[in-house]
Amino acid sequence: MKRKMISTVLVGLMAAGMLAGCGGNTASSSTADKSNSVETGNTAVSSASGQSSSGKYAGETITMMVDTDTMSGNNAIQAVIDSAEKKFGFKVDLETRVGGSEGDNLMKTRLASGDMTDITLYNSGSLLNALNPSQYFVDLSDQDFVKTYDDTFKSTVTVDGKTYGVPLESTQAGAVLYNKKDYQELGLEVPKTWKDFVSNCQKLKDAGKTALIGTFGDSWTSQVLFLGDNYNVIASNPDFAKDFEEGNAKFATTKEATESFGKYSDIQDFYNEDYLSAKYADGIQMLGEGKGSQWIMLTQAIGQIETDYPDIVKDLGVFAIPGDSADSNGITVWYPSCFYINKNAKDVDACIDFMRYWCSSEGIALYNKNQAPHGPSCIKGIEFGDDVPDAIKVDMQKYFDDGNTIPALEFLTPVKGPNCPNICQEVASGQTTGEEAAAKYDEDCKNQAIQLGLNWK
Repeated sequence: MKRKMISTVLVGLMAAGMLAGCGGNTASSSTADKSNSVETGNTAVSSASGQSSSGKYAGETITMMVDTDTMSGNNAIQAVIDSAEKKFGFKVDLETRVGGSEGDNLMKTRLASGDMTDITLYNSGSLLNALNPSQYFVDLSDQDFVKTYDDTFKSTVTVDGKTYGVPLESTQAGAVLYNKKDYQELGLEVPKTWKDFVSNCQKLKDAGKTALIGTFGDSWTSQVLFLGDNYNVIASNPDFAKDFEEGNAKFATTKEATESFGKYSDIQDFYNEDYLSAKYADGIQMLGEGKGSQWIMLTQAIGQIETDYPDIVKDLGVFAIPGDSADSNGITVWYPSCFYINKNAKDVDACIDFMRYWCSSEGIALYNKNQAPHGPSCIKGIEFGDDVPDAIKVDMQKYFDDGNTIPALEFLTPVKGPNCPNICQEVASGQTTGEEAAAKYDEDCKNQAIQLGLNWK
């Protein structure tokens, strides 16, 4: 049980970092095997145990940099590297950098100085856009594997019509994880509107069940409802992200954006009694042991539940946070960090072949064998094996197949108020109304926009 708790805490810390605004790092929780790397200060250099003396690029070396947060608890990266080394004959020297703003600054300094590795892992979405990728990275638009990209994912690694990124891993979403048995017992249907969702919560409560799991003792978890509602905001206001970044749209004056905060008030009475103090690990336990019917959470939690409570994962389902209209029902997606090839790489062709292998069905299957996926692949046509829960390969996949996906707002704009968790906690606890929370968040974002040099007034 102690080992389970440690693993769950690590996942929670990684997710907290992601929701704090790293805009694309979806590193997860499988146990790392660090026997293939040697720590040297802030770097980890691959031992190239899988390198072949033959192959198209025999004798060549590719340098590659990832952040420590991604490498922590992740042996899938090394597994794919080892396989690629055997296939192509090159050696991969793998460095790690610190995460967060310190790591970002280090990477930007190395890019500017021309001292960057051949391949680097960085964010997709708005932070990539701000990096001016055409100056540093190889345009992959004409590569055959780019044609297999999911359209929405492709938009997060495309700037000014040029596509640069290769996905590290699968997607994940901010959605409702639910116990199918509880729904079946009460004859409930997956809700397509927020009104129906609240009605389901009431029926679950009336049946003596904990309708909603709240884990706001870990403040980052309080944001998932607000952030995961972005599909409904953008579906009704397609230009909201652009107008918001320009300072011309506000949460307090955009109906659907204000409602994202107001939803907390609608469901306040359905949580577990200790929802303000319970932690992420408690949520894993409650859903895993059948002590809570629904949890609004990142879908990476499914992997942790599968590890800790393998017998219940078949009974878990996922549905999108509903909006006002059943005709507009889709899911908010967090896309992974991506690999980018340095324009000044020693052998660009070798790097491209490596990346082509990474996002091939063989490479993805090997990665997923070592690291459970949190959602559908960024690559079209990838089929999951029997070991992947239906919550991912059936429930979530349908939203992707139907084209009903929109990225989380942080992929569309770099403006994210740092006090978002606190503001969400306040409205969730009844201290403020949705309207007050929206106005407060606008002011919080204004301060950050000014720091980013945006012309907000």
